[in-house]
Amino acid sequence: MALFKNFSKINFTQTKFILGAFYNRNFSTEMKETTIDLQGQTINYLKVGTGKKTILLLPGALGTIWTDFRPQIEKLDKNKLTIVAWDPPGYGKSRPPKRTFDKNLYHTDAKLAAELMNKLNIPKYSLVGWSDGGITSLILAAKNPERIEALVEWGANSYIIKEELEGLKKIRDVSKWSERMRKPMIEVYGEAYFRELWENWVDTIEVIYKENNGNICKEILSDIKCPTFIIHGAQDAVCHSDHPTYLHKEIKGSKLHVFPDGKHNLHLKYADEFNDMVTKFIESV
Repeated sequence: MALFKNFSKINFTQTKFILGAFYNRNFSTEMKETTIDLQGQTINYLKVGTGKKTILLLPGALGTIWTDFRPQIEKLDKNKLTIVAWDPPGYGKSRPPKRTFDKNLYHTDAKLAAELMNKLNIPKYSLVGWSDGGITSLILAAKNPERIEALVEWGANSYIIKEELEGLKKIRDVSKWSERMRKPMIEVYGEAYFRELWENWVDTIEVIYKENNGNICKEILSDIKCPTFIIHGAQDAVCHSDHPTYLHKEIKGSKLHVFPDGKHNLHLKYADEFNDMVTKFIESV
């Protein structure tokens, strides 16, 4: 998950989406998830569609296939695209084992995502990553230029600023959240594991800030060679506006589009417009 720009401006609805809690029990009966073992880690994934272009959807922090990408999975044209989506290790149904965190968490996820696509025998694909998944996508694209055809990211950051860290620390204790804010995540994880995940994630962001001087992946952005589409919501209270501007500058030839009224979860609120933009971009490469 990209981090908090102005905590005081985040209302319940936005925070719920930020946490990947766009939760709905009525999963489509036509879309069956399955699991695969990768390096001793259970990975839950979904593969649908018959399109020539394959995309990998990467959710945000604590996010899952369905909490973060239901409008994309259900509405993207599956005759044009083949969609692969995953629950990152330790999230959603990608358990056991439990999620472990360290300051290399995004690099670890990028390696495992690449291994997933290897095991699925998909040599060429595009990345569509939101928030934490966007960070993972940046690293994956930089490390595997021969495999990645295109990159779409929104709500991602390649470094952490102090203001963002301080905003996170204010909400580290989930017992201080309202019941409405806690409930969706508890439905996915159970109360104890949700608390454990969230606290460990916030603590790890602090470790990155202190030990890496806030740097996540700034030094490898120039290694991204694929066509890149950076999308940003001008009203995003989570991802500071400096981040898309910085990424656009550092990734040669990248395209930047701003939704004037978009927030962190713009792909959910503006799903049809977002899906159309992404499809056209992926098809163009």
